Amino acid sequence: MQTAVLLITLLGMALVAAAFYVVVARSGPRDDDYSGITQQGYLIRRWWFLFLCGFGVLVSAWSLIPFPLQAGGVGAPRAIDVTGRMWSWDIASRTAQVGESVRFRVTSADVNHGFAVYSPDDQIVAQTQAMPGYVNEVDVTFEQPGQYRVLCLEYCGLAHHAMAAEITVSEGS
Repeated sequence: MQTAVLLITLLGMALVAAAFYVVVARSGPRDDDYSGITQQGYLIRRWWFLFLCGFGVLVSAWSLIPFPLQAGGVGAPRAIDVTGRMWSWDIASRTAQVGESVRFRVTSADVNHGFAVYSPDDQIVAQTQAMPGYVNEVDVTFEQPGQYRVLCLEYCGLAHHAMAAEITVSEGS
């Protein structure tokens, strides 16, 4: 059966190749003058290209307007080292004050993890990757008191769902 399929396939390929050969052999140079049409086409293509480039720049610039710059607190942020490992977060300090600017220095001891800080009303406040052998930094200014949850956003194994920690943010004294 496979031999028959092979022979039919080879015969079909030979017929297609022969058809291409006949078409190419019978075609010849044309005597038509297309120079005027060609020049007009290049002119249209040039202006269309410039229009599309300008439009792309405008759309790109317009789409970046909603992104605010990362605002920091007064003075240098307090650094907190965070290490992710299967299936827990080691956070050097789990307390902060409202209005305090904190710089989380995030790394991993084993595999990639997604470090995410959620506000008390479950809105994501900050996110970065925790990668072995590399330290990512993310600045957070806590704006309301309460329990902020730290969750892993990247699947890291069987107990990924339990990879959580809490940071307590209280009113300043």
